[in-house]
Amino acid sequence: MKTVDFHSALSGLRTQTSAINIRLAVAAALSAAIPALIACGLAAAQDYPYKPMRVIAPEAGGGADFAARLIGQALTASLGQQVIVDNRGAASGIIAAQTVARAAPDGYTLLFYGSAIWLLPFLREHVPFDPVRDFQPVTVALTAPSILVVHPALAANSVKELIALAKAKPGALNYVSGASGGSPHLSAELFKTMAGVNIVRVNFKGTAMAINALLAGEVPIMFPTAGSIATHLKSGRLRALAVTSAQPSALVPDLPTVAASLPGYESGQSYAMFAPAKTPAAIINKLNREIVRILRTPEMSEKFLKAGVEVVASSPQQMAAALKSEMTRMGKVIKDAGIREE
Repeated sequence: MKTVDFHSALSGLRTQTSAINIRLAVAAALSAAIPALIACGLAAAQDYPYKPMRVIAPEAGGGADFAARLIGQALTASLGQQVIVDNRGAASGIIAAQTVARAAPDGYTLLFYGSAIWLLPFLREHVPFDPVRDFQPVTVALTAPSILVVHPALAANSVKELIALAKAKPGALNYVSGASGGSPHLSAELFKTMAGVNIVRVNFKGTAMAINALLAGEVPIMFPTAGSIATHLKSGRLRALAVTSAQPSALVPDLPTVAASLPGYESGQSYAMFAPAKTPAAIINKLNREIVRILRTPEMSEKFLKAGVEVVASSPQQMAAALKSEMTRMGKVIKDAGIREE
């Protein structure tokens, strides 16, 4: 029979008891600290903002800059602190994104940018930020759907007729777009994939040059944003076939969707507000409430409609889901088509 050393056993028991007590003490301390941490976060959100805020946006004069300034002015009035728009448009938004990704996660440096930011990793090999890891979603503020338009000389009056014509003449029809990876380009490539047609891209350096080629009848098809060709639609110089949004758009209320002929089709340019990763949820929620309230006022909605964009005003959770969906869907289109930023 094995002899048990009573003193050794007692010492071991004391050690185990001590370890258990330590674990219980740590658990109790954490349990007590959690309400305090929550309270600190809520207090920070209640005090926020107590100094000027900065919104990093694309180059001055563009659609995103216009939207950022409208939102910034309204936030200045509602939050009681100046909101400064800081334009960082160079290098496809990389400088803008890096600036915010490296900023303190305190809600005082925000990013307002379009789809180019979260699709850029598919268009370039080396991007020094991760659109999911390095940012906290605040809201998808606005969307600018594209319009499938054709030159009046083209014998197609609907999406179905255009698809039939393209299938009858594979490789014979061209579409025009501006910069590689832009909304008009990706909308067309998504259309090609889903419709199973072969229409060939003719690219220009800018959207204005591409529209001029379309107006001249040099290229018969384009997917520009609504705001960029509204006057040409009214004059009859271009014919609109459909809008690329999933649902009918208030920008062109009488126009059917591409999705009516190609179920599941959706494309366009979105504009969203981001904060640096690890920004406290209480601050994110406060920003979201203020921005959503501002965007949904009739006055603000009307201003944006006149500028060719629609208000979305999503929650942070909806924004995260929307970005994930678009990155999956459009990322595949970009990879399959071999699209690279020029």
